[in-house]
Amino acid sequence: MKGYVQVYTGDGKGKTTAALGLSLRAAGAGLKVFIAQFIKMGDYSEIKALQRFSDLIRVEQYGLGRFIKGKPSIEDIEAAGKGLEKVHAILMEAQHDVVIMEEANVAVMCGLFSADDILKLIAIKPESVELIITGRGADPRIVEKADLVTEMKCVKHYYEQGVQARVGIEK
Repeated sequence: MKGYVQVYTGDGKGKTTAALGLSLRAAGAGLKVFIAQFIKMGDYSEIKALQRFSDLIRVEQYGLGRFIKGKPSIEDIEAAGKGLEKVHAILMEAQHDVVIMEEANVAVMCGLFSADDILKLIAIKPESVELIITGRGADPRIVEKADLVTEMKCVKHYYEQGVQARVGIEK
């Protein structure tokens, strides 16, 4: 099966949800999935759920679990760099059918790595691997290289009324 490059971006809710839904669909078909999370660190609900599919879905976190404003620390950049190295290795091994780079677009916006780093991964992606890149603010060059781009648009959100992230729904 031919693999494509998908990008889920935009300011609306649902980018990670779409990517994780795709990972479940892939696992249901017996495909192997690797998910690299570039901003998050911790025991999120989706991590707990995906552990049930650990024979087919592997999740690794390369964020330090803190919101980045301004210039990232050396530790933040090093953690993200390890994630990029791991994604490169996973692509080169070609043992996974689907590779998801969660919040990779945000990592670029925050200066953890560059859009060029993602473009290099797209260039070496084996023909059979589906590569999914999520996060708001996708670089136009990444959008151009992608085969499918979905932009989530926020029309209305209950956060605007002060609703905090809820376990099992947003986190």
